[in-house]
Amino acid sequence: MRELKESLLQLITETSTNLPPDVRHAIAKAKKKEDAGTRAALALTTITDNIQMAEDKVSPICQDTGMPTFYIHVPVGVNQMELTRAIREAIVEATKTGKLRPNSVDSLTGENSGDNLGEGVPVIHYEQWEKDEIEVRLILKGGGCENKNIQYSLPCELEGLGRAGRDLDGIRKCILHSVYQAQGQGCSAGFIGVGIGGDRTTGYELAKKQLFRKTDDTNPHPDLARLEDYILDKANQLSIGTMGFGGNTTLLGCKIGSMHRIPASFYVSVAYNCWAFRRQGITLDPTSGKITGWLYKDEPKAETVTVTEPPAAPETATSSREVRLTPPISEADIRSLRVGDVVILDGIIHTGRDALHKYLIDHDAPVDLTGGVIYHCGPVMLKNPEGGWEVKAAGPTTSIREEPYQADIIKKFGIRAVIGKGGMGARTLQGLKEHGAVYLNAIGGAAQYYADCITGVEGVHFMNFGVPEAMWHLRVKNFAAIVTMDAHGNSLHKDIEMDSLEKLAQFIEPVFS
Repeated sequence: MRELKESLLQLITETSTNLPPDVRHAIAKAKKKEDAGTRAALALTTITDNIQMAEDKVSPICQDTGMPTFYIHVPVGVNQMELTRAIREAIVEATKTGKLRPNSVDSLTGENSGDNLGEGVPVIHYEQWEKDEIEVRLILKGGGCENKNIQYSLPCELEGLGRAGRDLDGIRKCILHSVYQAQGQGCSAGFIGVGIGGDRTTGYELAKKQLFRKTDDTNPHPDLARLEDYILDKANQLSIGTMGFGGNTTLLGCKIGSMHRIPASFYVSVAYNCWAFRRQGITLDPTSGKITGWLYKDEPKAETVTVTEPPAAPETATSSREVRLTPPISEADIRSLRVGDVVILDGIIHTGRDALHKYLIDHDAPVDLTGGVIYHCGPVMLKNPEGGWEVKAAGPTTSIREEPYQADIIKKFGIRAVIGKGGMGARTLQGLKEHGAVYLNAIGGAAQYYADCITGVEGVHFMNFGVPEAMWHLRVKNFAAIVTMDAHGNSLHKDIEMDSLEKLAQFIEPVFS
């Protein structure tokens, strides 16, 4: 039992802290295709730096370690209850050591279990096979990309693409639309798994299983192989780009599976995954529980990236200023900023996510937020031997969830800057303009890069909300983010969305008969 638990703990640690070679290769290809000096290129540089930092520190690549989901094949006769107990023990240990963030929340009370255990957590799927070894695959899929999953029921009408019918061309339109609707909120550039058919449940399950395929494999079904290649090519012509900043790479991989359905239902289910594509697998000796092999550690074939015609430098090319600010920030300093400016923060910032925003609508803040900065972040935190807090991972969370609250909180507390990822909506944009504030887009998933900018933890409030939702007061130095929504009504996110919708419409005509 001890050997089995240690093997599973090693799997969890490797999955959380070290991207597989095929994923790294896809990101490296994307980086080569971007024009030097653009926001997308700078974001990809940060991403590659973060990947190496996570590996070196053996710390989470992204602070949102997601819902641990295991797919397990076992020989006949293996005690699945014993294996489940070992998985749960390994999950608890990985949480204690900061390899996983405590993410299990009671849906009725909002209470965080603190150890990543709970009703239905972790997710474990078993299947028997005739081999004499155990195979365990694990995926850690964070909430930002999980929230961009989407399911279509054919026939349907799609924005920019018109009618999608019950055929291969209708499927094509749904998949393209799924990439468009994600924009930068799923930490693009991303990967998608697609499930065709089944019912609503099995369709999503098939889509998620596609994410376990290697990025350089070839679909055995010729029509699906052709469709995968088509989607990867055309989705990148939408120019949504890394983090939704615009650019040449929006999608890093597309894998499609198909299953039978009933006549009345035709579903196309899409599982979106961010660039921090954390999946790994091992084989185990069923007697000893020792690891006998790894499934995703082999190096992919070297590939030369060629661009036949260098793309013209897009409008997102860096021509902006770099501005250093220290909270509390004046309205005049904020009004001087424009979309595209890079802001470097030194001083105190405050984390705040869903629970805090809901609370602040009806209550006073525990600290003075006038001229302050709210960081949409749910960090991974550990106590150090001296009793203080250590930041293990601290990247941004998806901001759009706070759209119902943000403008009111900016007005109520005099906040000057909001940091997050993926942008926010029209109500927040109007609030920024009226009250003199900006939205700063940090690089999603870059949890080690931003943790390195945090020089101290000044305090914490609302630990009853759980570690991710608590209000952490962090001292930062050289914390960089890009102004993507300014105090003059300008929004890069709105511009990119409108531009990508126009590009999406060029694919309305049938391609697959």
